[in-house]
Amino acid sequence: MNYFLTGGTGFIGRFLVEKLLARGGTVHVLVREQSQDKLAQLRERWGADESRVKAVIGDLTSPNLGIDAKTMKSLKGNIDHFFHLAAVYDMGADEKAQQATNIEGTLSAVQAAEAMKAGCFHHVSSIAAAGLFKGTFREDMFEEAEKLDHPYLLTKHESEKVVRQSCKIPFRIYRPGMVIGHSKTGEMDKVDGPYYFFKMIQKIRHALPQWMPTIGVEGGRLNIVPVDFVVNAMDHIAHLDGEDGNCFHLVDSDPYKVGEILNIFSEAGHAPRMAMRIDSRMFGFIPPFIRQSLKNLPPVKRLTTALLDDMGIPPSVLSFINYPTRFDARETERVLKGTGIEVPRLESYSAVIWDYWERNLDPDLFKDRTLRGTVEGKVCVITGGTSGIGLATAQKLADAGAILVIGARKKERLMEVAAELEARGGNVHAYQCDFAEMDDCDRFVKTVLDNHGHVDVLVNNAGRSIRRSLALSFDRFHDFERTMQLNYFGSVRLIMGFAPAMLERHRGHVINISSIGVLTNAPRFSAYVASKSALDAFSRCAAAEWSDRNVTFTTINMPLVKTPMIAPTKIYDSVPTLTPDEAADMVVDAIVYRPKRIATRLGVFAQVLQALAPKMGEIVMNTGYRMFPDSPAAAGSRSGEKPKVSSEQVAFAAIMRGIYW
Repeated sequence: MNYFLTGGTGFIGRFLVEKLLARGGTVHVLVREQSQDKLAQLRERWGADESRVKAVIGDLTSPNLGIDAKTMKSLKGNIDHFFHLAAVYDMGADEKAQQATNIEGTLSAVQAAEAMKAGCFHHVSSIAAAGLFKGTFREDMFEEAEKLDHPYLLTKHESEKVVRQSCKIPFRIYRPGMVIGHSKTGEMDKVDGPYYFFKMIQKIRHALPQWMPTIGVEGGRLNIVPVDFVVNAMDHIAHLDGEDGNCFHLVDSDPYKVGEILNIFSEAGHAPRMAMRIDSRMFGFIPPFIRQSLKNLPPVKRLTTALLDDMGIPPSVLSFINYPTRFDARETERVLKGTGIEVPRLESYSAVIWDYWERNLDPDLFKDRTLRGTVEGKVCVITGGTSGIGLATAQKLADAGAILVIGARKKERLMEVAAELEARGGNVHAYQCDFAEMDDCDRFVKTVLDNHGHVDVLVNNAGRSIRRSLALSFDRFHDFERTMQLNYFGSVRLIMGFAPAMLERHRGHVINISSIGVLTNAPRFSAYVASKSALDAFSRCAAAEWSDRNVTFTTINMPLVKTPMIAPTKIYDSVPTLTPDEAADMVVDAIVYRPKRIATRLGVFAQVLQALAPKMGEIVMNTGYRMFPDSPAAAGSRSGEKPKVSSEQVAFAAIMRGIYW
């Protein structure tokens, strides 16, 4: 048996060719001249040579598919089945491209099939041909389609009309649902349909523990089917007698709602499930013109656009959240009865779909998310770059090819570190500065701008921490002044100094090393936490002003890190801490991904607890406060003896890993 396929190298096509070859047939595949290498690779996959899979050079949008007269003559009368699969299956594709491929391409395919005198023309349409029909759409319905405003819906409908009205040879029409990956391997070739929501699920997984319930949408029912079901059904139906002129819905007869689909894939991706799903129909009492007016408000439009861009979701996808159409598939069920060809339940194969996406289709895989790709040749400034987190970060940036600027108070140590970084091959510029002195900050800013012209990344890392109970601080108001002077005023002075050039260039990133104490309201750290909280608040306000000028802020609520800053508190030698290198990895993530905030899950949970049950959070922190004493230094003693740590203290610190006590 001889077959001809358009779209034979596409996603559905490559699986269908495999099925047709298994029947012992010879397959002719329409390819462009420049796509022959792709077909050659697929032949290896199919285990077939050129005698079994033959390339036919042509073009979908040319008359008779652009097939030359000699080839057309050889095909005439020798094609039993002509499968037309080639089409644009992309909701976000250009309208003109969709019209050319879907409508004109189908007309050319019909002409070519007639010229070949093919035995049967098999048109792969889509459930999109029904538009946004409200209710149940049967296989014998076509003209009843409605709300065909979107180019994809319209062109799929019009291309099917071409077959129904123009095809003079026997034909059969197949309307698959939203085709996703293979139910056994997860194989898929592009992000489409439910895949658009995978990035959102992934981001939620990174932000929240799996056990935390979330709120989402209910939505309409989306009819999704795996590619292997579609291909198996088409292969079987195409070879049945007496089915010419019929249309077949290759769909799930019991489709899931949007909320159910998101929950199934959330479980597959180990993300939190939506415990409560909101049905948008509950807002139906609001007049449509009011809803539309709200959507068109500038802040709403900007926020919606920003969120969709961040998630990689085309705006047109939102119109399908409340998909109104159900599909009757009684004809398909009739011809498939007893064959074992049926749609598997999504839960049974969602894990392989997710796994294949995360390993092969996740958009982040195709972006340069390396530190070198982000900072090479960029001017990166780190304050407090001679020890702890600052030094570990400086080493990573020097190795990544950044133009590295480090500042610190002690000149001798600064020069020593600069020499070490240069020995690693870094492009290092070291400038002495006491960031607690405003005049020094101004000189630092001027020197950096005079020598480098601008700053791409500013890491406000230099800081002062004081661990002392308020009861021991009544006569130490200077503790609050010192922390504010360095942690807040010094950082703000630098931001205000470097910001004009950033705003002029529409490019800049400020990273503030804050503290988990800001989220937990850590006792004994009131001076330190207040200064960091002030910087956080300033940065949020500045970010709101500069959001549309591509100058961004990231706050890192850093957990407890073993640095010289915590060395005076000997009890910290016995509790879990991050290493400076682990902390520097958090700074690297901030530079590469530019999130608004980086925090541990425990830190985020503490902030949520403070918002929802502040008294409970207060009791937990007070328990820790009473469990861990002030250090001898905080109490005015010079004793260097390491305090004894009880097993109860160790267990509590392990549970509350990273929190300051």
